[in-house]
Amino acid sequence: MKTTLPNPAGIISSAGAHALRCVHCGVVQATTDRMFRCHECSELVEVIYPEWSGAGREFGLRLKEIWRERKASTLPEDQSGVWRFRELLPQVDGKHIVTMCEGNTPLLRLTAAARALGLPNLMVKHQGMNPTGSFKDTGISAAISVARSQGFSIVCCASTGNTSASVAAYAARAGIKSIVLLPAGQVTSGKLAQALEYGAHVLQLHTDFDGCLTVLHEVVNKFPAYLLNSLNPYRLEGQKTVAFEMMEQLDWQAPDHVIVPGGNLANSSALGKGFLELQQLGLIRSLPKISIIQAAGANPLVRTMRENGGTELIRVNAETRATAIRIGNPASWRKAATILKTTGGACEDVTEKEIAQAKAELGAEGVGCEPASAATLAGLKKLVHAGFVKAGESAVLVLTGHMLKDVDYMLSDQVKRVYGPMDAAPATVIKTLETIYAGN
Repeated sequence: MKTTLPNPAGIISSAGAHALRCVHCGVVQATTDRMFRCHECSELVEVIYPEWSGAGREFGLRLKEIWRERKASTLPEDQSGVWRFRELLPQVDGKHIVTMCEGNTPLLRLTAAARALGLPNLMVKHQGMNPTGSFKDTGISAAISVARSQGFSIVCCASTGNTSASVAAYAARAGIKSIVLLPAGQVTSGKLAQALEYGAHVLQLHTDFDGCLTVLHEVVNKFPAYLLNSLNPYRLEGQKTVAFEMMEQLDWQAPDHVIVPGGNLANSSALGKGFLELQQLGLIRSLPKISIIQAAGANPLVRTMRENGGTELIRVNAETRATAIRIGNPASWRKAATILKTTGGACEDVTEKEIAQAKAELGAEGVGCEPASAATLAGLKKLVHAGFVKAGESAVLVLTGHMLKDVDYMLSDQVKRVYGPMDAAPATVIKTLETIYAGN
């Protein structure tokens, strides 16, 4: 694939030319099977760029200028927080790019949480501000553009909700069909409504996410449908641009820590890949420690790192109200384990109560997110208490989904006590208000 997008800076034409490398055996290959598995050992692969990987700091500095100039452009590709960085993405002809101005999400400073934790430079990167309300949009924009360039007319995924919403929306924009497999009764109504609204063919299975993914393997092998789950390495290429955008927002000064919720574990892998590429190009001097937080009831990576150092995945039967990370057999566990070791990050789990409390604290600062995102703040508290994150260090919490993805969560009996009473008899209204005002 050769790009026809404007290239006013005359950057080397081979930028974006890529190959695929196995994350386990290291074999480099041009293609994989339809599940994006290595031909040699059946592990996942990642995208590499042999032509620019050794280009160095001069190349990197020129890229910074190009990316800055594009911010003033009105071209859809330049307004995208993914495709604005296209020199570090697989080459796709401009006519095949599917974009809805994804990315471009805010980096917000926290105040109350920062004071409580002794971290004056505590921020959130709110990926819930993407077009469909989650971080998935950056990855789906990249992967579905590749699918379109390869002539696919049907795309498919298994999902806990956010991926299905994103796939359905971007497929609708691309004018192609989408098929999504969901675990019945385990996807929030908001996420299910999105997939239906965007015209996806929604199939709900009486199994969990991992069971849906197993069925999806059969679908992809039997029908000409392009897989858009995070097994697809092009999805991670889109998701890594969050690291690029974050560094722009921080004037290319990497924070000490980046905290990410862990479900299928592609997001932490993608962020790590993005930071490593920026360091390789001389755009950042140091890597942030990337830490992954899981729910205690869905903590396969935590158990894997604690019990065998990340050599063999320990699967679990996932149970948590943070549905976006309710995954017991994460596909990208090996990539995530590598990122933890490479960056020196930590892996921690948090209880349902800790997630609910952290979500309420974020909301009290005007920052709404879905439960899985709040796991990052809950996990940060533990990392501070353990001394892993030290007073005065800088940290960015990656919030992966918008609060409206799961409004039922705030109203459930399990968590509403954290938020306080939501109704009152008329006779108690004045008394309640007097208490509130007295607290001021």
